[in-house]
Amino acid sequence: MGAGIAEEAVRASLKGQYHATLAMLRETIETCSDDLWLDESPHNAFWRIAHHALFFVHLYLMDKDEDFVPPEWHNKDVQNPDGLVRPADPKSTLPVGPEPYAKSQILDYLDWCDSIVDRRVDEMDIGSPTSGFDWYPISKLEHQMVNIRHAAHHTAQLADRVRAAQDVGVKWVGTRT
Repeated sequence: MGAGIAEEAVRASLKGQYHATLAMLRETIETCSDDLWLDESPHNAFWRIAHHALFFVHLYLMDKDEDFVPPEWHNKDVQNPDGLVRPADPKSTLPVGPEPYAKSQILDYLDWCDSIVDRRVDEMDIGSPTSGFDWYPISKLEHQMVNIRHAAHHTAQLADRVRAAQDVGVKWVGTRT
């Protein structure tokens, strides 16, 4: 049992958990009603959290910040390009966040993120002691685990909203290849 086998198993596990998390997020988005999609009463609308989760899946699958290229439709001319509403910067003339993204845009983004997982996980240096992001001083492997947990956290948050508003549950996905 050499290091190569262990690394292969780690990469396969990362891929499986990314795909499983994204499959659950997909079901959550598809199940969400149009009214719930736009409801801002829970502070951040459903679409904002779904976009935010995918924004960071995409960003942190990159080797470093400079490698990140958002989708063409993504509105980056806002104070919070990840979509979440935070307090406005009074020095900025930019809007706090983007206008609502359509469910179809977010589902397309999810499909695209899912399509790059295997290649990006295979290409990344999971043995690197740094994440590649100055603001995240952890190893690349731990950073990937944090990224999956972040997406899963928001998926659970959204699944709970769907359950409360529509009395519909989201199926558990253990792993996907």
